[in-house]
Amino acid sequence: MFTGSLVALVTPMDTKGNVDYVSLKNLVEYHIANGTSGIVSVGTTGESATLDHHEHIDVIKRTIDYADGRINIIAGTGANATKEAIELTHKVENIGVVACLSVAPYYNKPTQEGMYQHFKAIAENTALPQILYNVPGRTSSDIKPETVGRLSKIKNIVALKDATGDLSRVYKTRKLVGNDFKLLSGDDATFLDFMILGGDGVISVTANVAAKQVATVCELVANNHIQEARVLNDSLLSLHSNLFIEPNPTPVKWACARLGLMADAAIRLPMVSLTEAAIPVVEKALKDANLL
Repeated sequence: MFTGSLVALVTPMDTKGNVDYVSLKNLVEYHIANGTSGIVSVGTTGESATLDHHEHIDVIKRTIDYADGRINIIAGTGANATKEAIELTHKVENIGVVACLSVAPYYNKPTQEGMYQHFKAIAENTALPQILYNVPGRTSSDIKPETVGRLSKIKNIVALKDATGDLSRVYKTRKLVGNDFKLLSGDDATFLDFMILGGDGVISVTANVAAKQVATVCELVANNHIQEARVLNDSLLSLHSNLFIEPNPTPVKWACARLGLMADAAIRLPMVSLTEAAIPVVEKALKDANLL
């Protein structure tokens, strides 16, 4: 269930900043048609930081409705307050998600013991499978492999999304968690090598615009066709890099709109639209990937 290409789905918006549910439905259909293994709804790329709680849950519910059982939906339910993360988790327990993605507490910089207790408390308050999300570049908190190892012993903590880009962690973490625990890359630029080294898949930003290609790379690696996977992934390298030329999800929302996958590239403050200087760079990346 937690393998292959999972997309960190954007939340489309109109020019007034309202969620664009027509485009959201189109995006869900796009991923079902192009072999994406699962959708992560309202994670970082889904602008969880600027959706209020009502919108947060409504986007997840609508995504589930549009999917209609055809693709797995994972809900972003993380928070830097343990109580809030538990409350968000409770709100998605009976609406059809297969798991929750829970980010490392941000801003308050807990110790490793604090993070262990945070995730343990969330897991003990729900039956839903939990995916840990480690992204130190955004949170200023780093879930160390040893802490992941401890947390993997909790029955419903089942996977890690590792967005560090540090490939040396794959083997070390695998030794600490065993083979049943899933390791997912959260870094498009290194996900191929992450999988070759023993990872199970990727939660991808690039998949928003190159769903079929990312899914195919994952499938090729799973079947040990490494050279073919490298050739295909090479065509995506410019995307992997330049979809982060400005803070995510600004570039990928522009790219989704450019490809007609959603009506507009609108984004909420304090994020702003893609700059004029960055537009040709992202457009060239789409052309390099044969998407334009």
